[in-house]
Amino acid sequence: MVASVLKTQSFIIFLILFFITIITSFSRLTVAYGYSELFGKYISPSSLGLKQEKLSHLHFYLHDVLSGKNITGIRVVDGKPSTNRSSQFMFGDVYVIDDPLTIEPDINSKTVGKAQGTYTVASQGELSLLMVTNFAFTEGKYNGSTLSVLGRNEVLSTVREIPIVGGSGVFRFARGYAQVRTQSINQARAIVEYNVFVFHYR
Repeated sequence: MVASVLKTQSFIIFLILFFITIITSFSRLTVAYGYSELFGKYISPSSLGLKQEKLSHLHFYLHDVLSGKNITGIRVVDGKPSTNRSSQFMFGDVYVIDDPLTIEPDINSKTVGKAQGTYTVASQGELSLLMVTNFAFTEGKYNGSTLSVLGRNEVLSTVREIPIVGGSGVFRFARGYAQVRTQSINQARAIVEYNVFVFHYR
């Protein structure tokens, strides 16, 4: 009789502990899921007014003026003191730019925006730049919109590609690449042709 009662009590205690464990685990999952929903969740693109993607092609010329009148790029870090470099390619130098973007190679032609950001000479063996730049457009339906560029620019190559990693305004959720050709370059200035191919929603 005593053994039977003890077994019954043990079973009841087991059931109580089991249900407490289940309820506690469920509560934790509920709280975690609730917090997760507050932090991030899937939404429909249509909730942001996003429709079918478009592919746009933009063509313009960038003017980087490093000396003379109306300088648009300045060196803010000289890599030589810290690297004791012997490279001819100015490894370690960092420049900040506010370069005009025009529709023709002539810097006095119509301006369609600015290239604003930085580039770093990131190679000891060639003139290769790390570009971290925004194209801020001022013309037509693109006025007020931007494209963000992040990537390698091997200046002396005939043609190179630089990724487009994002944008704003018309170019929200942008992705694509810029095809880049140097028109002319010397110690004072560079004229660079850009053909930009970019997917976007608006």
